[in-house]
Parts: sequence; C-alpha cells; structure tokens
Amino acid sequence: MVFKEYDYDNKPIVEIVNEMMADAVKNRASDIHFDPTPDKLKVRFRIDGDLVDYAYVPNAFKKNMTTRIKIISGMNITESRLPQDGAIKTELEGKPLDMRVSALPIVDGEKVVIRILDYSTSLQGIDNIGFSDVNLEKVKRMLEVPNGIILTTGATGSGKSTTTYAMLQRLNTPELNVITVEDPVEMKIEGLNQVQVMAEIGLTFAAALRSILRQDPDVIMIGEIRDNETARIAVRSAITGHLVVSTIHTNNTLNTIERLTDMDIERYLLGTALVGMISQRLAKKLCPKCRGSRPATEYEKLVIKKAINLDIDNLYMPVGCDDCIGGYRGRVPIHEVCELDQEIKDAITNSTPKEKLRSLVYGNNKTISLLQDGLKKVVNGLTSFEEILRVIDIETDFGEGDEELRMALLGKIKADKDTEEAEEVEEPTNVENEAAVQVEIAQPKTNTAKAASTKSEPINPQYEIPTEDKLSFNQEGIDFGEEMSYDDFDDDYDY
Repeated sequence: MVFKEYDYDNKPIVEIVNEMMADAVKNRASDIHFDPTPDKLKVRFRIDGDLVDYAYVPNAFKKNMTTRIKIISGMNITESRLPQDGAIKTELEGKPLDMRVSALPIVDGEKVVIRILDYSTSLQGIDNIGFSDVNLEKVKRMLEVPNGIILTTGATGSGKSTTTYAMLQRLNTPELNVITVEDPVEMKIEGLNQVQVMAEIGLTFAAALRSILRQDPDVIMIGEIRDNETARIAVRSAITGHLVVSTIHTNNTLNTIERLTDMDIERYLLGTALVGMISQRLAKKLCPKCRGSRPATEYEKLVIKKAINLDIDNLYMPVGCDDCIGGYRGRVPIHEVCELDQEIKDAITNSTPKEKLRSLVYGNNKTISLLQDGLKKVVNGLTSFEEILRVIDIETDFGEGDEELRMALLGKIKADKDTEEAEEVEEPTNVENEAAVQVEIAQPKTNTAKAASTKSEPINPQYEIPTEDKLSFNQEGIDFGEEMSYDDFDDDYDY
C-alpha cells in the first residue's frame, strides 16, 4: 500500500473522507484509525492485523475531518468530551458497506476508529471458514445436539463473530425458531429474530434473555457472555432444552472452563450444559503468488516433530511482492475444537484438578491444540512458522504434560544429529551464556526475516516451492483429515 497525500486546500473534506473509506475497502482493511497528534491527524489502516500508515491530515483540517465522520455516522458533533458510538451504512461500487464508528476524547483531540464489517465469509457457511477436516466434523456434530452451550472463544479480533455467524447460517432453517441478542446487531440475517441490546433503557443481555425464554426458542445466540447473570441464564437455558451459541473472551478450552466457574456457575450445571468449545486465533496468511521455501532449521524440525510428529526438510516462507504486504495477504484461522464427552463432563462436575482435566481434553489426541493446528497449516504452506510462534502463548497454552514440547519451543532441548533423540541443553551458568541461549532461540525468526527482506521480485530461482516429496508426511497418532490448500481459504477472514 502506498502512502497517500491529498490536496486539502483545493479538495473538499467530503470527497477526501469518501476516498479514504474506498481505499480502505480496496486494501482489505478491517479498521481505519484517525489518531490526533499535536501537529496533525494520522490516518492508519489495519490490514491483516497490522496498522499501516496511510495519510497525514494537516492540523488546520483535523477538526473538519473528525466532524465529517461524526455527521455521517450519526453522532453529536457538539459533544467532544464524552465517548460516542455510531454507524455508517452506504454502498461502494454497488455493494452494501456497513461500518461501526467509535469516537474517544484524548488529550490531543478525538480519536476516531471505523470498523469495516464484512461477513461475506460467514455467509458461505462453516465449510468455508478454515476448519480442518477433523475439526469441521466435530463442529457439525456439536450443532446437531438439541440442547446445550457451544462457545466460541478468543481475544478481540480473533474471528469469533465470523465463526458464530457461520454456525447460525447452518442452524437457520424453517423448522427452528432462532433468536439472537446482540450488542450491536452486526449482520442482519433473514430468518433470524435479532434483538439489539439497549442498556440505557434497561434492555440488557440478561433482561432480553429472560424474555426470549418465553418466545418458544429452539436456538438462542448470545453475542457475548460478559457477566455472571448472563452466564447463569445461558446455562439454565441450555439445561431446559435450548441450544445456546455464544462467545467469551478466553485463550483456550481449559481457560474457558475456569472462567465460567469464576462466574459463580455451579459445576454440576456447567458439566451438564457444555457441549463444546471452539478456541481460535488469526495468523497472517502467506501470499500464494510469491511465497518461497527454505531449509528448515533444527529448531523448527524439532518443534514440528514434537508437536505433530512430522518429519520435514523445508518450510514455506514470506517473500514479498506487489500484491501483498511483507509476504502476507489475508489471514487464516487457527482452531482448537473441544467436543466434550461424558468423561470430560464428569471431570468438570467433580472439580477434577486442572492437570487431570488437561490430560482428558488433550490426551489420546482427543483435541487438536491451537499449536498443532497452526503447525499443520505451516507445513501446508498457509502461514509461516514465525507467525504461529507469534500467535501462540507458550506460557499459558501448555501444561505439565507438555513440558517437553514447551522446552523445545523455548530452545531448551535440541535434536542430536547422530541419534535423532532430544537431549536437554545445559542451563546457562552466567549472564553471557543466558544471552547466547536467547540469541539461539530467536535465530530462526531473524534469518527468515532477513532472507525475506532481500526479495524484491516475486520470481526468484532461490525460492523454490516445496513439493510433497520434500515434505515427509510421516504422521502418527494425529488425524487432521484431508490436506488443506489455498482453495479452502478466501483472501480475507473478517472479525
């Protein structure tokens, strides 16, 4: 994306704002940030999860631009001391464009952020949002359960809404009465009964849910479980014969269970109500036009071997071309789908310790973890090894049973070239040795980034695409289903 300069003296602010929004959509941006500084207004686009500088607005036109955005989003232009929310509905090249706008007063003025909503991926259904074959079958089985709770979890911007709406698309049939309660209603879907939360008049999630239960619902979608009261009503709705679909902000399956118990939900109710959990994160997707390959380091070979039991020689890497940013274009979801069986339900009810519960969830390859799903997509060329390490939290995503894998990720064990067995690296005895270990851990990222930065054209003989005969799929114990390719993913994954 090219940094843009506007003729603010001769071009109307109305046209400039319209052009900025059009450019944001064309560049696949999910958000537009208007950041006030003492001498200018900085405009940035969030593309594939990263903020990119787009334009600078001179101080003399800063107020006019903020006012224009507030007018078209339905905000009060005379109020600049309090936060405000608004919405913009328009058309771009004949296609409807839906945007959410937020204004926040800061010391240098009002910071405005425009969220560009595009749920075209959701409308394609759960078959087209990046689930591996095994995880997709789990989700389909979960949606066939007549009652219970299905939770989609993850941080803000991890694609929870896209996944939730895709599940609703599958449940949206004439035989079912589907009612949603959302704040806000982000996408209107024909056939659904959608309720907009309005806390200022007392229509909260909890108040709406109490009324919804008297509307003979089959499926209830709660936009987000935010408080104890909403969580308790959701659980009771599930055990009284309704299928409840919702989202919650947690990192993975075990953290979700802990969070719900912290919300004062009785464990016997939780064990009865929970059907399954979908934890997900978004990783940047390698550009298919310029992605290259390189020999895998011993560190990468060891981590992939420990995590998914694959022997690899080469890995895909970002290169960079005119159609992408730094070798990446779009994003790909990384999933962890936990389908609760009776053994796990009983463990939740009986307050089983966390490590025992972890072994029930992940033992015998019952649940493919976020790391395993991510590394499988690395091997298949959808994303890079460095990107998976960025989105996976090593400190919280592993337990005592995964200590060997965690040590491999931290660079504390290495592969013996003669015996092909892992041995522990001696602990550093002083500060210099400790620094050396840290450098060694970071080395795979540094070398890859340097190699990618030297690439200036999309075609170069030194970047050879790996083929299946070079990537040995000697996989044991973990069934991911059919291999995934770029045909399984769109360029964008909205959140």
